[in-house]
This record gives sequence, C-alpha cells and structure tokens, in this order.
Amino acid sequence: MGVDYYKILQVEKNAKDDDLKKAYRKLAMKWHPDKNPNNKKEAESKFKQISEAYEVLSDPQKRAIYDQYGEEGLKGQVPPPGAGGPGGASFFQTGEGPTMFRFNPRNANDIFAEFFGFSTPFGGMGGGGGGGSGMGMRGGSRPFGGGMFGDDMFASFGEGQPMSQGPRKAAPIERRLPCSLEDLYKGTTKKMKISREIADASGKTLPVEEILTIEIKPGWKKGTKITFPEKGNEQPNVIPADLVFIIDEKPHSTFTRDGNDLVVTRKISLAEALTGYTVHVTTLDGRSLTIPINNVIHPDYVEVVPKEGMPIPKEPSKRGNLKIKFDIKFPTYLTSEQKSGIKKLLVS
Repeated sequence: MGVDYYKILQVEKNAKDDDLKKAYRKLAMKWHPDKNPNNKKEAESKFKQISEAYEVLSDPQKRAIYDQYGEEGLKGQVPPPGAGGPGGASFFQTGEGPTMFRFNPRNANDIFAEFFGFSTPFGGMGGGGGGGSGMGMRGGSRPFGGGMFGDDMFASFGEGQPMSQGPRKAAPIERRLPCSLEDLYKGTTKKMKISREIADASGKTLPVEEILTIEIKPGWKKGTKITFPEKGNEQPNVIPADLVFIIDEKPHSTFTRDGNDLVVTRKISLAEALTGYTVHVTTLDGRSLTIPINNVIHPDYVEVVPKEGMPIPKEPSKRGNLKIKFDIKFPTYLTSEQKSGIKKLLVS
C-alpha cells in the first residue's frame, strides 16, 4: 500500500471523523516546524505526512480510493469513476476519455490554518520572522506573542473553534483547448464535460458532472483564455478555483498562421518560376481560389491575396491576407546543349 496513513495518524482503520480530528490536532501541534527548531527537517517531513494523511482519511471519496487501491490509486494509477480530484483538480473529458486522476496534496499550512485560524502559532523562535520553515509557511497572525506553547493552547480558543479568517481563493485550473485552424477561421462551439465536487448545506461534498459550452469566436488566436469563474471543487474556507481554458492551435496540412495572415508554400520548378505558374488553393471554408502568377518568381517572391486570411477578432467582417510563398527546385545538372539554349534565351 506504500504510505500507511492510518499509522501516521495513529488511528484504527475504522476511525470516525472525530477520531481523525483529535489525532490531527494532537500530532500537528507536536510536530509543527516552529515548535521543533532543533530538528526542523524531521518536523517538516512529519508535519507534511500528518497533513496529507488527514486530508485523505477525512475525505470519504479519497479514503475509499486509498482503502481500495492504496497510495498508487491516489497518485493516478487507478482513476476513480466520476470523481473530481482534490484541490480543484477535476477530471476533464474532450472526446478522448477522461484524464487520469491526480492527487495533489494541499499545503500542510492551509490545513493547519483551517483548524486553528492561524498558520504559525509559535512566535519568536529561531530568529522569528514569517515562519521560514521551508514549507511555504505564511507568516500569518501570531496571537501568542513570543515564546513556545504546548497542547494546552486549545483551551484558549475552545477546541476546534478557529479564529475568523476570510476564505482564500484556490489557484486557477488551466487546461489547453486544442482547436483546428478551421475552427478558429469559422468559429465553433465546443462542449466540455467536467466532474467536480460541490458542498451541500451540511458541508458534505458530492461529485457532480457538468457540461460547459465554449463559444470559439472567428479569428481567435493561440493563447486566448476563456474563464469559467469558480468551477473548481468546493471546500471549506476556500473560494472555488476558476476554470481557465487556453486556446491552442493544431498544425494544418496546408496553411500556417502569421498573426491575422495565412501562409501557403508551393513547390515549383525553375521553368515554372521563369515562365508563369497558377496556384490553386482550397480555403478554410471550402472555396476554391485560382491565382495566376505571370511575374518571374524569384526565391523571395511572395504573392499577396488581400482579405483571404483569418478574420480579425475585433472586426470579424475584416480579414488578413493570404500570402503565397514558393520553394523553387533548381536543376542539379544541365547538359551543354541546355546551357547553350538557356544562354541564347536569357542573354539579350
């Protein structure tokens, strides 16, 4: 099973919620890094383990996964059906099946703060300051001033009665949204199925599935962000994360994109470059263009076809240009007769 969370919290496998809370309070206070300045590295490690164990065992869904599959199930080897991940890391489906479940433990300090209302209760130790324990401890309020306090600190506030603090906002969840060049040219609608956890009136979390509709506007570029506010998992004292989709552009077989312009490259022979060439192009919306070129085509030549590029997002009625570039194939060998003939033709 790997890590034994029950052993870390020193509880039985049938431990109830109250048992878990009491065990966490006792051990978290004992191993808080600020309370162990002389063996801080060991304390940091144990404090993280205690917090991770409590996070898993206090969540019925994660506990069920852990009991059945062990640590490997939480870390992504076995995706639980229809479940949202912790910390807002939901499953996402894009027609290719759900991504794997990933258990990303929350910051140990945040769990401690939810219990006691502050993150670093032991003031004036090891040079003091904002809790430089190496664990990302935030130098939050220190209600006790200087000195070290033991487990009797719970009596000061009433056990399990945290000091008031504003809810924190979970970090945004970002996901790439691959789009074809045709999608970005014409605009389209994509529907994304997500699974997340929501809290009911009693504070219990329930998995729900939801369909999000994303309107892709004509001309949108790679990197465009679409935000769905607070669509992450709901947790106590946490404002759910925003869900952000970031437009990505799939490679196209014919065109490349240059800002609002489209670029196509044609391979031609030297004879075609010198005598003329007609370009046939099927546009991204299915029209056929025929562009005759009567100029001499040199290696840096670019034929520009106005208004046949990508729509301009802020002005969809306007478009960029289509640029046609050429890859001229020069002959690797000429006979003496060919050289003579070319000289006669080209030398005035």
